[in-house]
Amino acid sequence: MNKDLCDLCKVNLATKVSNPSSGRIQVCDACIIKMRGIQKPKEERVSTLGLPTPSEIKAHLDEYVIEQEDAKKVISVAVYNHYKRIQDSGEGVQLGKSNILMIGPTGSGKTYVCSMLAKALDVPFTIGDATSILSSGGRDIEAMIEKLLAAAGGDPKKAERGIIYIDEIDKLAERYSKTGKRVQQALLKCIEGSIIAGVDTGNILFIVGGAFVDLEFVIADRIGGGHINFEGVMISELIKNVTPGDLKLYGMIPEFVGRVPIYVGLNELNVQALIDILTVPKNALAQQYKKMFAMDDVELEFTIDALAKVAQLAQKLKTGARGLRTIMEDRMREVMFHAPSNKDLQKVTITAEVITDRASPIFDFVYANPDPELAEITPKREKKLIV
Repeated sequence: MNKDLCDLCKVNLATKVSNPSSGRIQVCDACIIKMRGIQKPKEERVSTLGLPTPSEIKAHLDEYVIEQEDAKKVISVAVYNHYKRIQDSGEGVQLGKSNILMIGPTGSGKTYVCSMLAKALDVPFTIGDATSILSSGGRDIEAMIEKLLAAAGGDPKKAERGIIYIDEIDKLAERYSKTGKRVQQALLKCIEGSIIAGVDTGNILFIVGGAFVDLEFVIADRIGGGHINFEGVMISELIKNVTPGDLKLYGMIPEFVGRVPIYVGLNELNVQALIDILTVPKNALAQQYKKMFAMDDVELEFTIDALAKVAQLAQKLKTGARGLRTIMEDRMREVMFHAPSNKDLQKVTITAEVITDRASPIFDFVYANPDPELAEITPKREKKLIV
C-alpha cells in the first residue's frame, strides 16, 4: 500500500498534509478542490406573513407603474412592515402603525399605485375622497368603511386587513376650509382604530394623498428664510425635506400628521413617461385599445409619432396620466363606432394626423371594396389594400 496516497480518495498521490489534533492526514489536489466546493446549503427564508417581500412588492409595481422609483421603494417597505405589525403577537416591543402620506400633482399615479399595491397583496381596497367627506361633515367616513367591507365580500376580518386610499387630503387643511380641522379629527378616530360598520379600523392601512400646492414655499421659508428656489426640483427630492412642522404650518392638525409618519413623493410625469405609460406596462393603454379591436378581428396599430402627440396633448391638460385616456377616447371615437360593423376591415393605423388634426386613420381591407361608411372617413391618401 502506497503511504503517499490521499487518505480520502485512496487513488491520487497526496499533495498536502494537514495536522488536525487526531493526527496526520494526507489529501490530494482533487479532493481539496471538491472540499472547497462543498458549502452548507442556505436555509430558505420563509415569511411567516405569507406576503411578498418588499423587493417582490416593488417588482409587481414595476410591471404596472412607470417611473416613481423612490415612491415604489418607500411604499413597498412601509406596507411590508405594516403587515408585520398585524402579524406580531404584541408581546415585548410594540410596533407602530405605518400609515402613509403621498404628495404629488394630479395624475402622477397616487391612486393607481395604491390599487396596484392592493392587487399585489391580494387584500381588499377602496378609495375615499376628502372633499366628499368634508362636504358631508364627516358622515362619508362610514360609507368609506362600508365600501371596504363590500370589497372584502362582507367579511369584517378580511376588511380589517385592507387598504383605504383617501385622495385630496390636503383640502382638509385649514387654509382651504374652516371645517377641515373637525373632519381631520373625525378621520383621526378612524385611523387610530374604532368600530365602524362592524369593522375594527385599527389594522386597516390608511394611505392619504394630495397635491399640497405651494408646500415648497413653506419648506423654503423654514430652510432659507424664503430665499431657496425649489423650481424644477422633483417632488421625490423635495419630500426628503418635509417635516411634520411643515405640514402643520400648511394647515394639517398635529394629531393627524402624527398618524401618517411615512412621506412619499410622486413626480410630475414628463412626455416620455406618458409615452411609456401608453406602451410599457402590462395593462398599457395602447394595448387595451388593441385588445378591444382584436375582439372584433381588427388589428390596431399606433405610429410612434401618434403616441408622442397623445402624450404631448395629455401633458397640456395638466391631468397627468388621466389625460391620456381623455385624448385617446376623443380621437378614436369615430373609428370605434364604425369599425365593428365592417367585416372586411383588417387593420387600422392611427397616425399623428389623427391625433393633431382629427384626420381619419389608415384602413386596410381584406377586399378592395370597403364599406361605404368607412370609405367616407378614409383619407384620400393612398391606402394599402390587402387582397
